[in-house]
Amino acid sequence: MTTPIRTFLILSFYALFSCEPGTDQHPPETTSAEPSSLHPVIASGVRARIDSTLRSLTGPGGAAGASALIYEQGEEVYFGAFGHADREADRPMDRNTIVQIYSMTKPLTGTALMQLWEQGKFQLDDPVSQYFPEFANLSVYAGVDANGKVKTEALHRPMTVRDLTRHTSGFYNGGDTPGLQEMWEKADVRATDHTLAELAKKIATYPLLFHPGEQWLYGPSVDMQALLVERLSGQPFDEYLRTNVLDPLGMTETRYFVPEADRSRLSAVYRRSDDGTLTQMPAAESQAFNTNEQVLTPGGWGLTATLDDYLSFAQMLVNEGSHNGVQILKPETVQLMATSHLSEDVTERSWLPSKGQMGFGINFAVRVRPPADKEENNGVVGEFYWDGAASTLFWVDPTNELTAVLFTQLFPYDPIRLHKKFRDAVYGPLE
Repeated sequence: MTTPIRTFLILSFYALFSCEPGTDQHPPETTSAEPSSLHPVIASGVRARIDSTLRSLTGPGGAAGASALIYEQGEEVYFGAFGHADREADRPMDRNTIVQIYSMTKPLTGTALMQLWEQGKFQLDDPVSQYFPEFANLSVYAGVDANGKVKTEALHRPMTVRDLTRHTSGFYNGGDTPGLQEMWEKADVRATDHTLAELAKKIATYPLLFHPGEQWLYGPSVDMQALLVERLSGQPFDEYLRTNVLDPLGMTETRYFVPEADRSRLSAVYRRSDDGTLTQMPAAESQAFNTNEQVLTPGGWGLTATLDDYLSFAQMLVNEGSHNGVQILKPETVQLMATSHLSEDVTERSWLPSKGQMGFGINFAVRVRPPADKEENNGVVGEFYWDGAASTLFWVDPTNELTAVLFTQLFPYDPIRLHKKFRDAVYGPLE
């Protein structure tokens, strides 16, 4: 791997109520939102408010460009694009602009996995080692001894598939942890010149950071979901995803590799400094993964998409698994995915609390309570959503049958509170 690609991946990789134990067929109860009102969310005047918000957020000190698409009760109710996809080339943000969606890849991977769950290929509380012999002898980090050697202890319980889907697996993902950090760096898991199976072998060379089920922490869990799709289906992950999810939904522009003919629509990526200055990141670094053929097909990141492509996915979810006459998932599977599986006993949740009153389902954050105050992200109880490292966002609001997709390409993650301001523009600011 060249140094520029490695540098960019290090900057952006992965950046971005318990039913355990129990049967997979019955999702845990969660707080229900109020029934949809007779009044639409995107009523008269709201479109102008969203326009004004996005225009201001792409002004001085903001993002280079932003675009949004919203459907409500099956109809398009808003589209807007502001600023530039490439400011230096004077190329405007547009409806067909292609962006890197980073962790918004994860819900697509979860969808592929849960299709196989519907077929009875696995159960959520199955031990991961049942499918991954690489993980048969996992241990948990227990500090270092007087000589700096890593100490380990046995798992309190096996890691399950459910742990992979709710980020409670225990996988270490970098950070200042004596001994463990060095083992992780030696494994070089953030390279892209290995397959998913080879990635699993690398991960198995160092211990877990914590016992499965005891904390919430982002990491390679969803990449291991992609490997599970491969092993259960007998197909490479990208082929299974294309055949069973993307093509049936008409998502022809959701891809890992963007061909030369379409790169003129690929958005540039920008980094914002603390003083508001925007700097375009060199394409050789920021677009490297998607403009060079790669061995790795991650489940947790790596896809590109257009607004309309990703909105089709969101519409499938709000329509309980179907879109344009094609059934991707069963309604009860969507419900299971959109229900929090994260026990309140799990108090160590990394940065998840910064998202607001959220639990976590199967590759989605799930809103379990209204916003605690006007500073939190706006939204309706029962919504489920996720976002991406370059500040992209989507959500599904079943109460109002509303889906929204917001695209930009801005690092670090949402430095201008774009998500909060966009949500306030959609629903009206919290008082």
